[in-house]
Amino acid sequence: KMEQQQQQQQLRGLRDFLLAYNQMTELCFQRCVSNLNYRALTGEEESCLDGCAGKLVRSNHRLMAAYVRLMPSLVQRRISDYEAAAPEAALPPAEPPAALPAPGVVSAS
Repeated sequence: KMEQQQQQQQLRGLRDFLLAYNQMTELCFQRCVSNLNYRALTGEEESCLDGCAGKLVRSNHRLMAAYVRLMPSLVQRRISDYEAAAPEAALPPAEPPAALPAPGVVSAS
C-alpha cells in the first residue's frame, strides 16, 4: 500500500513536471520562433529561446523556494484548525425534544 502511494506520488510529480515543461516549450516557441522555413534556428531565435526558458526556470525556482519556505507554517495552521475543530466534533449530541402527546390525549399541564 505504501509503495503504491509512493509510486502514485512520483507519477503525479512526473506528470506535473512534464506539463510545466510542455507549457514552457510552447510559450517560448510561440514567442521566439517566427520562421519555419529552415530546420535550424537562427541566432536570434536561439538567443530568444535561451532567455525565455532561463527566465521561466528561474521564476519556477523562486516560486518553489517560496513554497518550501511557507509550507511548514501552512501545515501548522491546518493542524491547528483541525485540532480546534476536533473538540466540537466530539461533543455529545443535543438531547432529543420531548415526545409529543398522542393525538386526542390532553396533557395535565
